Amino acid sequence: MSARSLLSLAIAVPVLMSGTVSALAQDTMAGNPAYGPQLEGFDYPFKTEMFNVSSQGPGAEQGLQMAFMDIAAESPNGRTVVLLHGKNFCGATWEGTINSLTQAGYRVIAPDQIGFCKSTKPAAYQFSFHQLAQNTKALLEARGIDKATVVGHSMGGMLATRFALMYPDATEQLVMVNPIGLEDWKAKGVPYQPISAAFEGEKKTTFDSIKAYQQKFYYSGKWKPEYDKWVAMGAGMYAGEGGEQVAWNQALTSDMVFTQPVVHEFGQVKAPTLLLIGTTDKTAPGANRAAAEIASTLGDYTTLGKQAAEAIPNAELVEFEDLGHSPQIQDPDRFHKALLDGLKQG
Repeated sequence: MSARSLLSLAIAVPVLMSGTVSALAQDTMAGNPAYGPQLEGFDYPFKTEMFNVSSQGPGAEQGLQMAFMDIAAESPNGRTVVLLHGKNFCGATWEGTINSLTQAGYRVIAPDQIGFCKSTKPAAYQFSFHQLAQNTKALLEARGIDKATVVGHSMGGMLATRFALMYPDATEQLVMVNPIGLEDWKAKGVPYQPISAAFEGEKKTTFDSIKAYQQKFYYSGKWKPEYDKWVAMGAGMYAGEGGEQVAWNQALTSDMVFTQPVVHEFGQVKAPTLLLIGTTDKTAPGANRAAAEIASTLGDYTTLGKQAAEAIPNAELVEFEDLGHSPQIQDPDRFHKALLDGLKQG
């Protein structure tokens, strides 16, 4: 790496090499696993490949790589589904959904976006949903895919919407699974959080903090032992030697989520849209720093799903009244039936 590149790295991440992350000490002492900054040591359920991303200048200099799984259908029906993970998830989290889709005849592409999971964690990158959508489109073109159904969960719902808006001719159908961004938090009064503050908060992430958050929002206050795998996956990146690199990218993408709402453009979506919503979900990024009277109004998926279905021209809403932010993991049989039924109709 050149002297100029090293200087840029030092400016971009002044504390990246400052020392061991607290998560490393806490989770190591607790016996929880630690993984590399690109999830080295954590095995994905299907073959993982790398796509070289060229964006924002000399991509080769940063060595940007986008991890992905490309899984063939058992008896192909000619359709492809792209699964876009959420902010606290990875392509691997779609394991059950991949199995259901491929058994039903769909080819599946499940990428890890730049900055997440097994993909590159750049020191400097202008994160935007436009850029991530463009990266995803380039991956699909490289795999010979002209048109696909795009499924996005959580933050992936915001990305899937942006993809559908940017590439309507390439979007066969849009599916959003408990997407965040069904409301504009900053417009509702949630204060902005500087990236430096977000970075400090991310560095405090541990297995226990992730589990507590997921139990509350993702699984309706309940817990099953099989959920531990996905907690360990996320916490392990923070606990590894590249933990601060992971935390830095998470802080940058938190800023993207907060400052780039898609809800105001729902009326422009042309693709047939399926909304799969667990209504016990109360996820609302930034609610913890908002005034109590504002926070109490945020993340109400019992109304947000209905509002989105009304705003999107050709939308169908399926609600799961007893499920939370991750219905595909909490009740996979019921979720996958609804998903496959919706794909057939679409």
